[in-house]
Amino acid sequence: MAVRFVSEDISFDLKGKNTYKRWIRAVAAAEGGRKVGDIAYIFCSDEYLHNINTQYLNHDTLTDIITFDYTEENIIAGDIFISIERVKDNAITFNVPFSDELLRVLIHGILHLLGYEDKQADKKAIMTEKENQYISLFKKEFTSKL
Repeated sequence: MAVRFVSEDISFDLKGKNTYKRWIRAVAAAEGGRKVGDIAYIFCSDEYLHNINTQYLNHDTLTDIITFDYTEENIIAGDIFISIERVKDNAITFNVPFSDELLRVLIHGILHLLGYEDKQADKKAIMTEKENQYISLFKKEFTSKL
């Protein structure tokens, strides 16, 4: 059981991987005592993620994240694809540091594995609230460990 961070068609190295892993385990535990199974974060380009979006989800749009959920019972697991290009563009669009926007998508994928949804406005509001809560936790409890 492990959290892995890999790059597919780009060069991206997430610094402080163990700190992010501890954060993800803490979030899972906070959400009903869930455990972390095999989770792969795959950092990639817009083109790579767009191809996944059209091939598997029939969506012909750019996106920042796609999560494939393999969770079973109390153990969260899945593949989380993140377009670093989208994260950079979104950081500019929302006028936030790249590191903050990256935290948002990292935890967004985990929240999907925990069962949160974002297709309806009310569910998206709950998910955004959870994102903010866990980003605050990261900044308070984990930033000094980077």
